[in-house]
Amino acid sequence: MKPYPDTFPFPLVALDETDSTNQYLSRLCNNRQEAVAELTTVIAEFQTSGKGQRGNTWEAESGKNLLFSFVLYPAFLEAHCQFILSQIVSLAIKEELSRWSNEITIKWPNDIYWKDRKICGILIENDLSGHYISRSICGIGLNINQENFHSDAPNPVSLRQITGKEHNRHEILAHILKRIEIYYKGLRLEDFKAYSEEISTRYARSLFRRRGLHPYQDTNGRFLARLLRVEPDGRFVLEDENGKEREYLFKEVQYIL
Repeated sequence: MKPYPDTFPFPLVALDETDSTNQYLSRLCNNRQEAVAELTTVIAEFQTSGKGQRGNTWEAESGKNLLFSFVLYPAFLEAHCQFILSQIVSLAIKEELSRWSNEITIKWPNDIYWKDRKICGILIENDLSGHYISRSICGIGLNINQENFHSDAPNPVSLRQITGKEHNRHEILAHILKRIEIYYKGLRLEDFKAYSEEISTRYARSLFRRRGLHPYQDTNGRFLARLLRVEPDGRFVLEDENGKEREYLFKEVQYIL
């Protein structure tokens, strides 16, 4: 693979191919006697078993996109606050991609969309120690330069398809990690309650379909609803067309696209 610059600002393991960057990084962390540094990043040109949410695989043409995972050790963060990690990672990617389009949004809980099409998926795997998060490995698949998609995924899109030009993956990766680092340092240094409220406000303003009635589906079937809010623990709160509030945890409700 094309080497990343020696000046890349974060510890980096660059691979031609692996099963999944999350699995590779987990093995790396488990097998090292000394702790792997925070924001150490594993990036691959191709994954043979890339994982997405709901057990899905992630289609990515070799050498065209960003497939990477990084590690954090948020031992200061209680387990019931873990959704804020999802929020800051989502915001960092959304804000980076917004350099090229003002139609980038976050589809709850942490998919990144352009209009009604998915450009990025995020999978965060947390390890707990008591009531706190001992380790968090975040895997990201971000479509950058792929021009054609062949899987049965219904709505993929790449940055190249949006803009009509090829993009520097090294630069985009460095910028995303820097944005994550800034947000993460804020969690450590700022008044947590005030900072988490600021993050929640930014997240709410970035949400996909945050205005108007839209179709959803739960175990009882399809319905129309408007987004009311996302709770600090990640619960998704809708108001249906009859004025009834409905609360959902992840995987309990689906968008109808």
